[in-house]
Amino acid sequence: MARKLNLILLGAPGAGKGTQAELISERYSIPAISTGQIIRDEIASGSALGETVKSYTSKGELVPDSVVIDIIKARLAKDDCANGFILDGFPRTVPQAAALDEMGVEITDVISIEVADEDIMTRMGGRRYCKKCGATYHVKYKPSAAGDKCQNCGEELSIRPDDDPEVVKSRLVVYHEQTEPLKDFYEKKGLLKIVIGQEKLEDTTALTAAALEG
Repeated sequence: MARKLNLILLGAPGAGKGTQAELISERYSIPAISTGQIIRDEIASGSALGETVKSYTSKGELVPDSVVIDIIKARLAKDDCANGFILDGFPRTVPQAAALDEMGVEITDVISIEVADEDIMTRMGGRRYCKKCGATYHVKYKPSAAGDKCQNCGEELSIRPDDDPEVVKSRLVVYHEQTEPLKDFYEKKGLLKIVIGQEKLEDTTALTAAALEG
């Protein structure tokens, strides 16, 4: 029987955390919880909270801890997290990590996927998504079989505002200043493992799997 996996994935925006989260989710049959997707759903709903969140994300800034923590707390309480989970996009700051500890959540593994900033800029410029069904693509690494349209539903693919080059630069600055210190936080707990992101997805996947099994 596979061990219980309560995993945090770290890495700069565009480092490939989301893709690895999906693959690990399938392998271990546990939910991949993307804070970014939860937040985007809230923005799309047009709610007051969504508008507040949008005022931060549109400028590449982090959503306040109090808002994100409430979202995560409710999500981890659901039944599908009983046998493990993957957190992608949370925690993003040391105070958020401390709040996770205070919630009594036991983390078993932390993997940081490392990719150079210049490579991040190239990656994020090619990202596309479907507004209708939420499917995600990349013009180079994960193209849609339907070209500029979603291969699942045929909707025209779009570029997210936060993938704009200037916003990406801002997000990278925020990551290095506010999120990267989490590596030290979890290294001191003996949980951190580093994976160097590779050009080919399958190579990064193999390194990530090895880190989890090691």
